[in-house]
Amino acid sequence: MIGVGLILEGGGSRGVYTAGVLQYLMEESIYIPYVIGVSSGACMGSSYISRQLNRNMRVNIDYVQHPDYLSVKNWILKRQLFGMDFLFEKIMNELDPFDYETFNNAREEFVVGVTDCITGEPVFYHKSKHAADMITVLRASSSLPLIAPAVQLDNRLLLDGGITSPLPIEQSIKDGNRKNVVILTKNRGYVRKSEPFHWLIRRKYQDYPGLLKAIEKRHHVYNEKLQYLYEEEKKGNVFIICPTEKVAVGRIEKNKKKLISLYQHGYNDMKRLAPHLKDFCLEGEHIQRVE
Repeated sequence: MIGVGLILEGGGSRGVYTAGVLQYLMEESIYIPYVIGVSSGACMGSSYISRQLNRNMRVNIDYVQHPDYLSVKNWILKRQLFGMDFLFEKIMNELDPFDYETFNNAREEFVVGVTDCITGEPVFYHKSKHAADMITVLRASSSLPLIAPAVQLDNRLLLDGGITSPLPIEQSIKDGNRKNVVILTKNRGYVRKSEPFHWLIRRKYQDYPGLLKAIEKRHHVYNEKLQYLYEEEKKGNVFIICPTEKVAVGRIEKNKKKLISLYQHGYNDMKRLAPHLKDFCLEGEHIQRVE
């Protein structure tokens, strides 16, 4: 039994809030032994596991205005707004190398959720079982419908993990975590609405009825899971960290000033909440400190 899990919501560019939260935790050498995330949340979590201070800020803010990172050119040439090859190959292996060795040897379990396009169901990959495939899984979990192509792995066609399991607390509980810390990328009171561009989604993914069904009910699933988290928070089983005001950053954002502000917001929120988080986690001495 691991005890306490850390759940990281996606949210595209809004994931820089999570980056700020994780930056503070890393500076304080605080590592929760089980981390699960989807989409941008999983990407932020990977640098937390690899102990790379400031990397999330460099990758997700410093490069945001690079034409290969996010641009109409990417869409015209590759039918993807975010340059997935640039993000998961060029940056990770050349411009800001990912520390694969530290990541693979880290004691923490790291789990990434993706969506199976055929079944329309979530699939979870654990670092302890799929270390060699984790970067491919991160790419799949970050591949948003209409914005990026699906990824093939294990005879599956995979897309954004946030479609089917935006707040994967059930998987964390299944893996043995009685208590969970949750980082949200939207403020309290947020209610998700149905997906826009339904006609385009139905047209593009007409061969994947399972995926279409999952997308159509996505907002209901999200709102139900969010309500569940709030109820568990009242019971003392969940510790929620989220923006204290409405987020001005969009899902796809190139304004560096806005991104830096949201990153700092996450950092400051975590600094303020740190004593309470420690009380929550240290009930069973579940925080690992690495000096």
